[in-house]
Amino acid sequence: MLNVDLHCHSNVSDGTLTPTAVATRAKLNGVDIWALTDHDEVDGIAEARAAAAMLALRYVPGVEISITWAGHTIHIVGLQIDETNPQLVQGLAATRGGRERRAREMAAQLAAVGIPDAFEGALKHVGNPDLISRTHFARYLVEIGRCADTPEVFRNFLTEGNPGYVPHRWASLEQAVSWIRGAGGVAVVAHPGRYKLSDLAFDAFFNEFKQLGGAAIEVMTGSHTIDQYAVYAKVAADYGFMASRGSDFHSPGESRVDLGALPPLPAGVVPVWHDW
Repeated sequence: MLNVDLHCHSNVSDGTLTPTAVATRAKLNGVDIWALTDHDEVDGIAEARAAAAMLALRYVPGVEISITWAGHTIHIVGLQIDETNPQLVQGLAATRGGRERRAREMAAQLAAVGIPDAFEGALKHVGNPDLISRTHFARYLVEIGRCADTPEVFRNFLTEGNPGYVPHRWASLEQAVSWIRGAGGVAVVAHPGRYKLSDLAFDAFFNEFKQLGGAAIEVMTGSHTIDQYAVYAKVAADYGFMASRGSDFHSPGESRVDLGALPPLPAGVVPVWHDW
């Protein structure tokens, strides 16, 4: 059985390892097919592809696009993309725009509750300044001892209703799926169990995603609980989606699941890689 990991991050977005180091870790962990899916950015793909070739690791070019749907931030993974596609490149650049302004607003809120210099502190953890995010702020708050770990940060800061939370208007679902499909890729809903949507809203979202040409959802992901594996396997079957598997690995010290460490896909689903 193939060990497939189609969702992880490097320091090109909000991971801590270089694309080469992520590829090496995937290979050492027994991964057979691997995708790097940095947030709203494809600049790590060339390095990742070269590293995978050196390691005899089958590589899938990917990206994770942030969207806003019904007021919620949702992530759409694109797999088997052509990262040079102009529509995709331009769309991702537009999506990244505004992150610095948002980050400065986040820092101002943190300063108001006694945490100064958070913008400068977060920048120390950023591999790509265009992609400064809540994760970088979280690492800074851990570094200065304000919280013990990043989960504690997100329980107390940077989330809705807490200091440091600043919403951002991302791409639309239609735009993200269009960019991915236009680049020859497969659109996948990342970690659906993370989103706080009602059953009715989920039904509307999945139907819209399918109508736009979305093809798969993540069933096995480091962001799902064991119980959710079966829940989203059923969702995939009910809506006719293929199933994907990805650790959502960011860092050896932070990620709940390491590269390649998830259980296999449940029986009865069609793997997104079935015809690759």
